[in-house]
Amino acid sequence: MPDWFSPDEWRAVALSLRVSLWATGLSLPLGILVAHALARREFWGKQILNGLVHLPLILPPVATGYLLLLTFGRKGFVGQYLDMIGIVLAFKWTGAVLAAAVMAFPLMVRAIRLSIEAVDPKLEQAASTLGASPIWVFLTVSLPLILPGIIAGAVLAFAKAMGEFGATITFVSNIPGQTQTLPSAIYSFLQVPGGDPQAFRLVLVSIFVAMSALILSEWVSKAVARRVSGS
Repeated sequence: MPDWFSPDEWRAVALSLRVSLWATGLSLPLGILVAHALARREFWGKQILNGLVHLPLILPPVATGYLLLLTFGRKGFVGQYLDMIGIVLAFKWTGAVLAAAVMAFPLMVRAIRLSIEAVDPKLEQAASTLGASPIWVFLTVSLPLILPGIIAGAVLAFAKAMGEFGATITFVSNIPGQTQTLPSAIYSFLQVPGGDPQAFRLVLVSIFVAMSALILSEWVSKAVARRVSGS
């Protein structure tokens, strides 16, 4: 490892990557399900669900983190029961995963939903008339067509999770080596005299990771689109 990266900086980078990957991977199946429901289904409470999904985009991130603390903290109305079985989220890296997933979820759902809405419903209806079950229609018709949108949504969620600060620091604090993610580390370095060089290095790392993810996403999306179109 280069000497110009301190152990604390490396830990912050590694933890951010770990949190972002887990947040994206765990929320992706639910994101696809919710996006499909909002794009293709009519049901009571649809607008309420849509509002709840996008609420983290509207609320201040600190407010979202506080709500997570009230809900999943050790004395929260969900967290107290999780604590009984040994699951603790508040002030743990697993809580950072939850906070990042909640904040990134609206961007993921929106990207996937737009992709689903771009698919001609007649293609799905044709498969249904041939006797295919809804799940089989989704897996064989819808999923290949919306795969670029899923990839885009996952990358957006990953990038948002990498940059999440307000909800994370409120819910899990800023404990070096345990809950200190990349944005939290940047903030910490900016609060101490002479910390600007370390903060700047971590900003460069953030830019590199984000650009790499976007370039990879673009390449994979185009490859998938070419394969689906058969060209």
